[in-house]
Amino acid sequence: MSSESLQAGRQGSTWLKRWEPEDPAFWDSQGKALAWRTLSITTANLTMAFVVWFMVSALVVRLPNIGFDLTGSQLFWLTAMPGLAGGTLRILHTFLVPIYGTRHVVTLSTLLLLLPMIGWFFAVQNPETPYAVLLGLAFLAGLGGGNFSSFMPSTSLFFPKRLQGTALAVQAGIGNFGVSIVQFVTPWIIGFALIGGLAGGPQVATGAERELWLQNAALVYVPFILAFGLASWFLLRSVPVRANFREQLDIFKLKHGLLMTVLYIMTFGTFSGFSATFPLLIRQLYGDFENAPDPLAWAFLGPLVGSVMRVVAGPISDRLGGAKVTQVSAIGLIICVLAVTFFTSPTSLDQFPWFVAFMLGIFFFSGIGNASTFKQMPMLFTPRQAAGVIGWTSAVAAYGPFAAGMMLGLSVSFFGTPNAFFYWAAIFYTACLAINWWFYARKGAEAPC
Repeated sequence: MSSESLQAGRQGSTWLKRWEPEDPAFWDSQGKALAWRTLSITTANLTMAFVVWFMVSALVVRLPNIGFDLTGSQLFWLTAMPGLAGGTLRILHTFLVPIYGTRHVVTLSTLLLLLPMIGWFFAVQNPETPYAVLLGLAFLAGLGGGNFSSFMPSTSLFFPKRLQGTALAVQAGIGNFGVSIVQFVTPWIIGFALIGGLAGGPQVATGAERELWLQNAALVYVPFILAFGLASWFLLRSVPVRANFREQLDIFKLKHGLLMTVLYIMTFGTFSGFSATFPLLIRQLYGDFENAPDPLAWAFLGPLVGSVMRVVAGPISDRLGGAKVTQVSAIGLIICVLAVTFFTSPTSLDQFPWFVAFMLGIFFFSGIGNASTFKQMPMLFTPRQAAGVIGWTSAVAAYGPFAAGMMLGLSVSFFGTPNAFFYWAAIFYTACLAINWWFYARKGAEAPC
């Protein structure tokens, strides 16, 4: 075989020779099946990425109970570190798919998730693990956060514009379920020995006779990460939309790219930030009462609501237009984030249901906005630019857990209440409401979408 033929064979195994989703004949004959298969596989991998990214939020509320001597500020920093890493790594992921292709990027980035999972598996079994090591492992958990900025742009390339709102909402919404999965499964999976005790011994919770196997919270996902990563290598292919790093930098010259980044901070920054900090907020605000609520018994509901609404709002945004739905999202966020401040200095557990209700309202409206903003972006840019803008906006908004963890910690330290952060959020949401209305939602807007 000649070197030219060998190279062609290698190219054919990864890069599709033709991809024209806007051509109805091509889409019906071969595009649709491959696009939905790709969506299914990458969504499964994205779900594992969110599991890894938010695993720390499920672990930190248990660490003080098993002998880790950590202050409230240190716990908030542990929840913030995956957000710092996720946002930073998303910047890198923004540019990967047009260079290396869907198949290579999804496979390698999924298998790298094994690093933080194995690290946490060992770390939680020793209460003497240095805080610096815990911070490093929390940062590594951000590998899961980075994947979003390559997986989602890849999906936008596989679908015609008329279906991109639905496809992106389905993938992101189901992927976001990873947050609820890790927060819901953790309390159950740490209650018994896995593999007949071969996965390590138990820890004894402080002030109780109950034994915990906290390492299970990381170990249980390892087989799924391996399976989904290998499936990506054998079943995925890459769309022949290619550009080097320098060519992709043109997205930073786009005015609407900057504006959509601000709007996505409002939606996904809110979702990711509160997903990471919701369990700790419950513990800090309501944990001193007798019969205090278990944070993880309630916290998973927030990401669950946000994820469901992202899936639901995708088709609605395709039908009504993303800008109108984003407007509803912003109004709802302003109302809920102000209302929750009335229940952050509780005098009894009677206020807890109201606190949870308005927090779930924040997740509800952020989920709607997550879907609608991803409908707006493909309508504003060319396919390659839209993929880049989706990746970049996702990268910036992924700093949500870091920003929320840090700012909530500072608010509590300085004022004894998280309300300062909530007030700042309300001001920011109001600015986003004005931006979306002026440029996209009003009659005669510059770029209706």
